[in-house]
Amino acid sequence: MQPPPRIRLLPHRLAVCRLGEHEPVPPWALSGAFHSATRAPGELSLVCLEDRVPEARPAGLQVERGFRVFQVEGPLDFALTGVLSGLLAPLARAGVPVFALSTFLTDYLVVREGMVDRAAQALSEAAEVLRQPG
Repeated sequence: MQPPPRIRLLPHRLAVCRLGEHEPVPPWALSGAFHSATRAPGELSLVCLEDRVPEARPAGLQVERGFRVFQVEGPLDFALTGVLSGLLAPLARAGVPVFALSTFLTDYLVVREGMVDRAAQALSEAAEVLRQPG
C-alpha cells in the first residue's frame, strides 16, 4: 500500500490564459518560476505568473487571474494509478473547482486563491498538506 502523497502549496500567484491555436507562445508566458504552455486543437493554454501577463493585452488573449497551485511531491512513477483521482475526489466533494496540470515528474492542482483554505482542508483527507508562506 502506498503512503498518502505529500502536497505543497507553492507561493506563486498564477493566471490562466488562452490564445488562438495558431498563435505563438508569447515570451512573457515562459518567464518566471512557474509556467506551462499547452497547444491543443482550438487553443493555446498558458499558465504563468500573474504579474507576467501584460496589462495591455494582445488581441484575442483571454485571462483569468487569482490562482494558486498545489504541487504533489514527486517524482511520481508512471506505473502509479489513482493519484490524481484520489486528490480530485475530495476537492469535488468540497465544491472546489480545479485546473490540473501534469508534468513528467508530478501533478499540480491549480485552484482559485479564495478557495485555498477549503482546498487544503479537502486535500488533507487524502494527503499530507504542507503550506509555505506566500
